[in-house]
Amino acid sequence: MFKRHALACALLSAMGTSAWAGANASTPTQNDLAQLRADFEAMKRAYEARIQSLEQQLQATQQLATQADQKAQAAQVTAQTTAQTAAQDVAATSTPAQTAAASNVFNPDISLILSGTYATRSNPQPYSITGFQAGGEIAPADRGFNLGESELGIYANVDPNFYGGLNLALAPDNTVGVEEAFVQTTSLPANLTLKMGRFYSGIGYQNARHAHTWDFVDNPLVYVAFLGNQFADDGLQLKWLAPTDLFVELGAEVGRGRIAESSGRSKNGTAAGAVFGHVGGDWGISSSWRAGLSYLRVSPEDRQSADVDGTGAEVTNTFNGQSRIGIADFVYKWAPNGNPVNQNFTFQTEFMHRSEDGLLNTDSYSASQSGWYAQGVYQFVKGWRTGLRIDRLNGGSVDYGANTANLVFSGYNPKRVSWMIDYNPSEFSRIRLQLARDESSQLRADNQVFVQYQMNLGAHGAHSY
Repeated sequence: MFKRHALACALLSAMGTSAWAGANASTPTQNDLAQLRADFEAMKRAYEARIQSLEQQLQATQQLATQADQKAQAAQVTAQTTAQTAAQDVAATSTPAQTAAASNVFNPDISLILSGTYATRSNPQPYSITGFQAGGEIAPADRGFNLGESELGIYANVDPNFYGGLNLALAPDNTVGVEEAFVQTTSLPANLTLKMGRFYSGIGYQNARHAHTWDFVDNPLVYVAFLGNQFADDGLQLKWLAPTDLFVELGAEVGRGRIAESSGRSKNGTAAGAVFGHVGGDWGISSSWRAGLSYLRVSPEDRQSADVDGTGAEVTNTFNGQSRIGIADFVYKWAPNGNPVNQNFTFQTEFMHRSEDGLLNTDSYSASQSGWYAQGVYQFVKGWRTGLRIDRLNGGSVDYGANTANLVFSGYNPKRVSWMIDYNPSEFSRIRLQLARDESSQLRADNQVFVQYQMNLGAHGAHSY
């Protein structure tokens, strides 16, 4: 309003000045002055009307902008609320087996692990562990280039009550095997979890870990000798996690008895049972630990073991009977201030004892044997790790009955030492060099060199402890 009054005053002043100047030339009439004032009033009214119209339009525009901002804020709040609700729903249906990144509610997590190996070995003879009936995939990689065992995994929440997973092993011989195909509950009370289907047993520490999470190219020698490399069975598993600050986990399993690549027993009831318990916690801010005890009782049917006799000829023994395995495991992890990104160290060891009795081929057989391994893996700088593993087996006491194929090797204690260094450019890729001296066979030691790559395509959850 002040600007409009100033403009009007300026116009009146200009008109007065003009009239005064004109009076010096010629005096205007009263009609001329009246006409001039009328024109000025008309101009003033038009100007004020125009200003008022512009102000109304500006106020309307400001109101529209305010309404738009309010709608945008409301939409943002709604989106945040929806996202939080969805996240809570996913978290509510997650399971202890899941990693920090929960599976997509509508789409499964799909991962493909591509693996390949180049191997040189000084002993090309058929692989065997002297004095031990070890079935399954026990031989190291063949000499030369090998595709390696790749893995295809599909995991997802089924609904708020169940979570499922499938893991296929793609072998170098162009065969596909089902490593795991299971469903497990997500909403049982009292921190209970029930798993159904085919799955890696929870016994020990190393057994439940997939090959791409191993710290060495191969599994420890005691796993190879007593479990046929790894024990996965068809059955049920029930686990209970204690609601305490100290990690306490108890579990029990029943199954078909598919050990060391045998098909398990076709019978009513079960052919395998296991119990296990794990406990762990923190030591300060830089260290943590886990210890466990496990017991497995299984009844192998037609478990085949590749052996050699005293002349070095290859023979195949078949075992039917009872196998009982006890396991003690311990793991210690260190990282400065709990941050493992640049430096960390892991010590891992397991002891196993196996006793067996039954029929080897067509005659009686009994054995009481043990073994252990210890390994340390140190990441000395981001992306680079090195590790050393020592494997030992104790031949113990063996009664072959009338089976004479392995009597010449009585009292032999197989052993192996392995060193590795690997480079991990990211959590999705790894390149590893491993050197080993394998004295599993009494006939001849095997000096081994492995170069391995592992590449992860797709979803990649955090690994278990």
